[in-house]
Amino acid sequence: MVSMNRLDNTTRAQVVKCLCDGNSIRATVRITGVAKNTVVKLLCDLGAACAEYHHENVRGLRVRRLQCDEIWSFIGSKAKNTSPEKKAEGCGDAWTWTAIDADTKLIVSYLVGGRDSGWAYEFMQDCADRIKGRVQVTTDGHKAYLEAVEGAFGMDVDYAQLQKIYGAPPDAEQRRYSPATCIGSDMKVVSGNPDPKHVSTSYVERQNLTMRMSMRRFTRLTNGFSKKIENHIAAVALYFMYYNFCRVHQTLRVTPAMEAGIENHVWSVDELVGLLVR
Repeated sequence: MVSMNRLDNTTRAQVVKCLCDGNSIRATVRITGVAKNTVVKLLCDLGAACAEYHHENVRGLRVRRLQCDEIWSFIGSKAKNTSPEKKAEGCGDAWTWTAIDADTKLIVSYLVGGRDSGWAYEFMQDCADRIKGRVQVTTDGHKAYLEAVEGAFGMDVDYAQLQKIYGAPPDAEQRRYSPATCIGSDMKVVSGNPDPKHVSTSYVERQNLTMRMSMRRFTRLTNGFSKKIENHIAAVALYFMYYNFCRVHQTLRVTPAMEAGIENHVWSVDELVGLLVR
């Protein structure tokens, strides 16, 4: 096993590529031969560097259509199985809020936390701070968005909610694996004059699927879930940095960061790892 102080950049890049391709910590250890504690330390250090880079550089964006959603995961155990002591340590349900530019596919903002109105406001305020000009926002029917969007954007927003309508749930045995069928949707204009043709959450929901496929800790019904909130936050930061700057989007044929005009080339994984020494 290779320890952290002896990792060269090539090995670091190999570890990061494994993590970004959806491998678990232990699978990455088996593939690269790097010690588990070393992989975790690299993840946390690089995750912090990625979060800082995103915070400082993904700003001043011209966004016409913003789609927002939350995706569920858990730390250590699900909320119903978590003691108050463990909840105080960060265990239990964790929600990742995401906002995507429907045109450039850039992840404008993300936040890991709870799902109440306080978290909603913090998330939408961060979105507003990164966007220049008027924007059309679409969210699902989660009530916490109502005051959060108004509080963050004021009157300078065209905002609509899209509430999906589901059919009768399947029987108890199937419900664990198969969600209810979506039979329609209900659009509600909240403020401004949103274009009905672009009231959609399809891109952000597809992005949520990409997250589940690209981070082992988001995979359902496995033991690969996050055990510490700090590692979870670091993994999310690393993933979004890789998604925005390194991964060429199939329909764009460039990265989202290039399409948004905040970068002029595709980042290599070596360049991503180089954030550690900036």
